[in-house]
Amino acid sequence: MKKTMKMTLAPVLALGLAVSAGAARTKVVLEGSTTVLPIAQRAAEVFMDAHKDADLSVRGGGSGVGIASILDGSCDIADASRSIEPAEIKEGKKRGKNILPTVIAMDGIAPIVNPSNPVRGLTKEQIRDIYTGKYSNWSEVGGPDEKIVVVSRDSSSGTFEAFTELVLNKEKVRPDAILQASNQAVATTVSGAPGAIGYVGLGYLSPRLKALAVDGVVASKATVHSRKYPVSRPLYMYTNGRPKGVVRRFLDFVRSKEGQKIVEEEGFVALK
Repeated sequence: MKKTMKMTLAPVLALGLAVSAGAARTKVVLEGSTTVLPIAQRAAEVFMDAHKDADLSVRGGGSGVGIASILDGSCDIADASRSIEPAEIKEGKKRGKNILPTVIAMDGIAPIVNPSNPVRGLTKEQIRDIYTGKYSNWSEVGGPDEKIVVVSRDSSSGTFEAFTELVLNKEKVRPDAILQASNQAVATTVSGAPGAIGYVGLGYLSPRLKALAVDGVVASKATVHSRKYPVSRPLYMYTNGRPKGVVRRFLDFVRSKEGQKIVEEEGFVALK
């Protein structure tokens, strides 16, 4: 009889342990900025290796998508490359949410061209005039007699909003601009088109692109950290209220020495 009881209880005990182990894993969803995406993905991988109770899912989509998702409760952390807007804060309060920012890194938005383009730098005014339609040929800004192909991010992008505010003075982008949904898509388009100009976060620069100086200063970790580069911005992770549990531990990790090393390795600028 005792033997039979042992055989009966063993699978039940195993099932109980499996359920308990499954319940111990906390699901956390991060969504938003494609600029922040490389940091979020690497940080999540390293964090989960060290914290077996954490199950982090990381998605892109753009800063606006991330903030909309945290407002409707479909994500736990909204990655964003821009500040939350007053209208979004107001909408959050209407829904009983208190959206709070955590700055996790610094970034510079670099105007980029194909490496074959001889132009080495532009003023903010020249970039604005290109993007708003005043200039349409590279010869108008000291380059070759070649049509300028303007590449921009779409309106859900935090990079787009930061670029619009910092460079365009909130003027509208010319209607013939090619709109892309991610930093990588902008980089790919510009690298394949000799006459193109675009803009990306520091982490997306590569030998396939040439970063133009802005007002005589080239975007780099050093110039962003020193605040000399004129098109710099913080990168955020937003939460509903003060973070708790696994969310708090993850944000603490991202801001820790190990997390900030990941920020640097992904091409962005650490906070310290």
